[in-house]
Amino acid sequence: MDTACDVLIIGGGIAGLSLASELADRRDSGAGIVLVETERSLAHHTSGRSAEQLIPSYGPAPVRELTAWTVARLLDPRPATPRPLAWPSRMVLVGTEERLQSEAAPGTRGLSRAELVELCPELACSPADVVEAGRLDSTSVRTDAAALVAWHRERAEAAGAQVRTGAPVTAAEPDGSGWRVTAGEHRLRARQVVVAAGAWSDQVAALFGGAPLGLRPLRRTAALVRLAKPLAPDHPMVVAADHGWYYRRAGNGALVSPSEAVPSAPCDAQPVLEDVEDLLARLNTVTSLGATGIERAWTGLRTEAPDGVPVCGFDAAVPGVLWLAGQGGYGFQTSSAMARAAADLLFNGAVGPWCSPATATALDPGRFQGGPGAG
Repeated sequence: MDTACDVLIIGGGIAGLSLASELADRRDSGAGIVLVETERSLAHHTSGRSAEQLIPSYGPAPVRELTAWTVARLLDPRPATPRPLAWPSRMVLVGTEERLQSEAAPGTRGLSRAELVELCPELACSPADVVEAGRLDSTSVRTDAAALVAWHRERAEAAGAQVRTGAPVTAAEPDGSGWRVTAGEHRLRARQVVVAAGAWSDQVAALFGGAPLGLRPLRRTAALVRLAKPLAPDHPMVVAADHGWYYRRAGNGALVSPSEAVPSAPCDAQPVLEDVEDLLARLNTVTSLGATGIERAWTGLRTEAPDGVPVCGFDAAVPGVLWLAGQGGYGFQTSSAMARAAADLLFNGAVGPWCSPATATALDPGRFQGGPGAG
């Protein structure tokens, strides 16, 4: 027997789970919501491999607006949570004056080299023509990715939403009032469908007749490494303005990344250890961190739209299909705002006034499909 639902969400990463949580919160019951995930566990791919830093000054203008809303939401969750979902954690961008000027964003403050070294003593040995100065973002926050994923799932299921793992979508056909969908062993009838499948979103949408948006999965690696001397508990995350590397404190060691963006097919991405080893050699020439070894490394796929702005809106040609994809490396930091925008569209047909018209327009998949989306 088919299971009927109002909204079927395809994808169990932070995008899909945030939306399930948001939709359940808006209804008397979440019984009309079903989320399906191909893997046996949620947040298995990119969402389980986050750097866990939300940076309001990072990304294009629409992303910065969505990030500011998400950060405010997570700093003051309602109802309150037993443990914080996010907490203040500064970020500093470092590099040449010219590069810093090109990367400057509202909300950041310029630091001279002397001020930068006082904040991050390990940069005192950096060549002056490589690290001339910095820009500080004091609004940046840290999050616990696993706790946030669990919080969204608990909220959704507590309201009656169904979460089904090990359920890849393999077939879909219109039935006059929505869609009949095969997801693993499940047969579903859905009035509206949300494609939140990360790197697989173009392929999933094609099952419904949606034209691809040209989403690009890009590989990015991170690793936990040992340090000669632990960083201070309040040490900011340090990001190279040329996007060549970043590091932040992680216990007595550091989380580091070469910040690569290598095109990849949708897959369970694995780290290239040579990239991390090269990064450690680089960091040890521009800092006194004394990074001495790799404890653990992982890789995720940051799926971007062609213009670098996330996608949230109804397909321009396929009724009842809404895209929630292309959040790239901004997934956690835009997740709550993107979920709210998607819920607005599903319930009301338009994004509410909490979001600027410019950002709502920038998110619409119609920009790649020859016209505005229509539900």
